[in-house]
Amino acid sequence: MADSKFDLIIVGGGPGGYVAAIRAAQLGLKTAVVEANHLGGICLNWGCIPTKALLRSAEIYNYIQHADAFGLKVTGASFDLQKIVERSRAVSKQLNQGVGYLLKKNKVEVIDGWGTLAGGKAGARKVTVEKDGKKIADLEAKNIILATGARARQLPGLEADGKLIWTYREAMVPDIMPKSLLVVGSGAIGIEFASFYRTLGAEVTVVEVLDRVLPVEDAEISALAHKAFEKQGMTIHTSANVSALKAGKNNVKATIEADGKKSEQTFDRVIMAVGIVGNVENIGLDGTKVKVDRSHVEIDEWGATGEPGVWAIGDLVGPPWLAHKAEHEGVICVEKIAGVKGIHPLDTSRIPGCTYCQPQIASIGLTEAAAVEQGHKVRVGRFPFQGNGKAIALGEPEGLVKTVFDANTGELLGAHMIGAEVTELIQGYGIAKTLETTEEELMHAIFPHPTLSEMMHESVLDAYDRVIHF
Repeated sequence: MADSKFDLIIVGGGPGGYVAAIRAAQLGLKTAVVEANHLGGICLNWGCIPTKALLRSAEIYNYIQHADAFGLKVTGASFDLQKIVERSRAVSKQLNQGVGYLLKKNKVEVIDGWGTLAGGKAGARKVTVEKDGKKIADLEAKNIILATGARARQLPGLEADGKLIWTYREAMVPDIMPKSLLVVGSGAIGIEFASFYRTLGAEVTVVEVLDRVLPVEDAEISALAHKAFEKQGMTIHTSANVSALKAGKNNVKATIEADGKKSEQTFDRVIMAVGIVGNVENIGLDGTKVKVDRSHVEIDEWGATGEPGVWAIGDLVGPPWLAHKAEHEGVICVEKIAGVKGIHPLDTSRIPGCTYCQPQIASIGLTEAAAVEQGHKVRVGRFPFQGNGKAIALGEPEGLVKTVFDANTGELLGAHMIGAEVTELIQGYGIAKTLETTEEELMHAIFPHPTLSEMMHESVLDAYDRVIHF
């Protein structure tokens, strides 16, 4: 390396890290990114992007199976699992290379290796970089951002072995198409994989310890999702748990406790999707004032840790574990470091969440129950897909758009959707919340016809007893 001194060093090149680096470069900071594995992090290489590619293949296969409903004739439809996986990996590779290009374009130094805090004082923080067990660089900067991300949580006695019991990594590159599959956990990761494998023909069982699937979503949306998944042929156990997994030669025996009964069932494969833990180990936190709570680094509203000059962002600092949250945190953190005026802390109520199963699910802000619990008097609007012309024309009449308002102020508190393409629609409400839009402004907005977005308008109208098309 020609240089070892920087204005900012970012440890981790995932969505939070590389976006923070680009913003830092735009602000004139001499910036380096230290990345031990792949630029783009888990999201781009083993998460958000490749799973969407897998789910797209499954979605098209599902449409082909129902071609008759569209007046089309398709015979002999089948799939090649290896080619589906190859396409997914190719998409990730393309975008990984794109991140490298963006960093180079913005003159960000990229160091391939494992970065560790190496002490120093405020004003002269240091990072040691190792590769294959050998030190390759000593770097120095006034500020360091930790963006080391997270990994799959392992439960004692139910650990993934990478062969028969999978985490998301193995589930993304399956060696076989399992005939039977157990998914432990019904958050976004678990449900997306359940949807992918069920669409391709696997007999899927989902076990969720809480009382409903997708437990962070609005209860009404969760109930509709549960019904849709069962209609597709999934077996779903809520308020249940898997107490034991015993891997055999070619399958896994699972002990499932549900409805007050204990049963032993055999599955070809098991996917563990029970959350994530922050990558806080071996990054030099010992001896610093950085505090860790349940595997996540504690920060203030700007990303600052308890150690002067050390900042943290993304999955490393806790929920919501979303790439777009990490990116936004990265920008806020860098702008704070650079002294940009007029910036605002991250408002988590404005972060949309999306689950790309069939049907899709998307939400932002407070659920109806949470709004009531917080003391709001609410007005709630609903509009079903079956009342929308575009949804019917698409052959997607199942779904719902739900909006929650403060009855006194008209503030949009939350929006919750299930159905086709709602992961694209939700950003309309995201912009509305950022602009602090009221129900009156949304009512006066003109939505194009025929579009799915018209349901967003109708849901607002319904909250105030003015719905037109239902």
